[in-house]
Amino acid sequence: MGPVVESVSSSPTHTFSKDVLPGIRLLTGLGVEGDAHMGTTVKHRSRVAVDPTRPNLRQVHLIHAELLDELAGAGFAVAPGQLGENVTTRGLDLLALSTGTVLRIGGGTRVEITGLRNPCLQIDGFAGGLLKQLVHRDGNGTIVRRAGVMGVVVEGGTVTPGMPVEVSAPEGAHVPLVPV
Repeated sequence: MGPVVESVSSSPTHTFSKDVLPGIRLLTGLGVEGDAHMGTTVKHRSRVAVDPTRPNLRQVHLIHAELLDELAGAGFAVAPGQLGENVTTRGLDLLALSTGTVLRIGGGTRVEITGLRNPCLQIDGFAGGLLKQLVHRDGNGTIVRRAGVMGVVVEGGTVTPGMPVEVSAPEGAHVPLVPV
């Protein structure tokens, strides 16, 4: 079996965690209907403070469920939606995708991956020591961010748990994800 949606979440307010729902609706060019981060321009409060006119490259936040499994093995009980993601997937290494990869969810809805989520100190407010699990340096000293990926909605539709996820890599060389 291929990659699937394991859970979906949304919150109308700027809370750290989002409520798990039976389904969410993605709106083309906007994001998750009713979510605090929906819109064509940035909605993340720290980014709005810098420049509220910048395009919103963070309309949809995705995390792979395998990360939550790994965190559980390290002693952190983190359920879907608790790290603020909208879509939790299983069977897909989101962090290895190329910038510009398009995920087709359920056959119609499409999300283009724009980059990595840059985890912040609020994560340690959720669970002390969790930030070190999500951001660290590798053997070469390079910062490794593991808090999921961000994307924009290129074709809207409803997303529910159990839907298949198809991956379409962009043409050309792999472009590693960077924080957006």
